[in-house]
Amino acid sequence: MDPLTTSLVKSSFKSIGATHGGENTFARSFYTFLFAAHPEIRQYFPAAMDLQRDRLMRAVGYVVERLDTPDTVLPLLAQLGRDHRKYDITDDHYEAVGEALITVLAGLAGPELWTDETAHAWHNAVALIVTTMTEAARGEPGPPTWVGTVLDHRRVLDDLAIVRLELDQPMPYAPGQYVSVQVPGRPRMWRYLSFATPPGPDRMVEFHVRRVSGGWVSPAIIGETRVGDTWLLGSPLGGLGVWQNPERSRLMIAEGTGIAPLRAQLMTMPRLFEHPRTHLFIGGTYPYDLYDLDLLWALSRTSPWLTVVPVSENNQSPWWFRGTSDIPAGMHDRLPGQLGRVVAEYADWTDHDIQVVGSPSVVRTTKYRLMAAGVDSDDIHHDPLY
Repeated sequence: MDPLTTSLVKSSFKSIGATHGGENTFARSFYTFLFAAHPEIRQYFPAAMDLQRDRLMRAVGYVVERLDTPDTVLPLLAQLGRDHRKYDITDDHYEAVGEALITVLAGLAGPELWTDETAHAWHNAVALIVTTMTEAARGEPGPPTWVGTVLDHRRVLDDLAIVRLELDQPMPYAPGQYVSVQVPGRPRMWRYLSFATPPGPDRMVEFHVRRVSGGWVSPAIIGETRVGDTWLLGSPLGGLGVWQNPERSRLMIAEGTGIAPLRAQLMTMPRLFEHPRTHLFIGGTYPYDLYDLDLLWALSRTSPWLTVVPVSENNQSPWWFRGTSDIPAGMHDRLPGQLGRVVAEYADWTDHDIQVVGSPSVVRTTKYRLMAAGVDSDDIHHDPLY
């Protein structure tokens, strides 16, 4: 897309969000129009739409901000197209979504902002998005979904479980990627989970799931999952494991269950010929949040290229924590403080490729602290925050 088109799309999207009290107004208007014009589409969405509206706005915002860097956004759109095959949607559905998007944007923008040039720019942008997604979906030879049978459900903490599944057929995913899952009892409520282990010939996959306050899916996974349950999994997403310079030193930063996609990469690296110098910071609010530290310590003992640095904001777990110990094995050398601050002050990271995984607030805070310390934003990588 040409610079004028991307500029018009970006500026109009920001103006609409600012003028109408935030992007949530757009999301509500979009789904209201879409379901009124095409009621048959409603069946593809969950009954509770709050999460879906938030996810839509984060996805649209991510794509809009990166329209001028197609190497970044087009692979993601292609992955989303392959993933959307799980809904069994057609080209007519894509056309309906594009129509709703343009109509709602025009209505919220008003005649002064929605000029012929702006309309033309948005039509081009929507066409690019739809074409990329549909072509990727048509060209994908793999199945639209995989079936995973639960082999093990281990409740590590009261609000955190590790789940291992056996897939019905091999899935070609890369360490660092994530996938959408649907669990029994939560139809049409797909949640994104990162693979915690690299792919193998045994078709086993592992997920680390933490309960989200007020969530629908994570409480069911932690409290209701049973051995023998079957999950549906969509196509792999994300490019976190693609490093800009394979020979460059690496900095990996994880909060809580954000360790999953990083450990999947670390478990693969010993098989590689080259082993770049790697620092891994794993952080949490309390010591018990570092639930996977024993495995990471064991990996570092056999991998001289790897340094593991645990971080916790508090020295002891809270009074209500029912655990065997306040300090897990290997935690005696942990650093106290907020994860992003500790990492930024630990060393000079300006010559590193960097990955950050965690909650949106932790990712943003860590990224800003690193940039304030002189790190180029192009060296900091994270998956879309949705």
